[in-house]
Amino acid sequence: MNTPEAHEPEFLPLLSPRFVYKLAGVIALLAALALAVSFAGKRLGANLALAGHTSSRQNYDIFIGQDHLRLPANIIRFESQRVTRIAERVDLYLTWPALEGYSDETRRFFNDVSHPEKLIFLQVAQSTMSRDMSGRLEPIYRHVLEDVALPGPAGLMRYEAKPNSGYAGEAFFTATRPGRPDYVLRCLVPESETASSSADCQRDVHIGKDLTVIYRFSAKLLPKWQAIDESVESFIQARLVP
Repeated sequence: MNTPEAHEPEFLPLLSPRFVYKLAGVIALLAALALAVSFAGKRLGANLALAGHTSSRQNYDIFIGQDHLRLPANIIRFESQRVTRIAERVDLYLTWPALEGYSDETRRFFNDVSHPEKLIFLQVAQSTMSRDMSGRLEPIYRHVLEDVALPGPAGLMRYEAKPNSGYAGEAFFTATRPGRPDYVLRCLVPESETASSSADCQRDVHIGKDLTVIYRFSAKLLPKWQAIDESVESFIQARLVP
């Protein structure tokens, strides 16, 4: 019987060495890709979970006009603003009533839109008006408010804006304060508590050398108006660098 020559197909190895090397290389490449995808997926998942928040308490120096603020990263709302810089404004968010930034412990407050009363939002910018909201009550707001006031929560008086004014649909709340200008607040009062948002009410105050601080909160917090006003002012004052 004749012995088949080595080059005949039926006697060639099913997997040549060259093919084995190529296959091993492909397997190694696929494994590396799988590992990279897994790592990237975890990073992406973590970033999605944070949704732009950070728990970092690294301080940044923000210079706005004549004022110098030193703020931790976890109270600065937008990632692009978390850098030492000269700025036109900085946006902040805080838990209420603790006035804390984002952290593992406070995460639920920042992600739960069903409880808007758990957060207050601040925007700090250089003043563009000579008067803050309290100072605008008599020269501006009195002309656009109805004459009759209704009692509001916690000593506030509620004035509806005239329907033909630029503030139609809004309600203004005021309160007298001994030795200080009247408290003034603008609100779009929701029809029901379930429709409340974290920006129902807005007030601006002058703080520091030349800062305007606009802060917003849920109408659910109207009974806490005095504590919120005092807390916001103290919070910003404490973060001004002399």
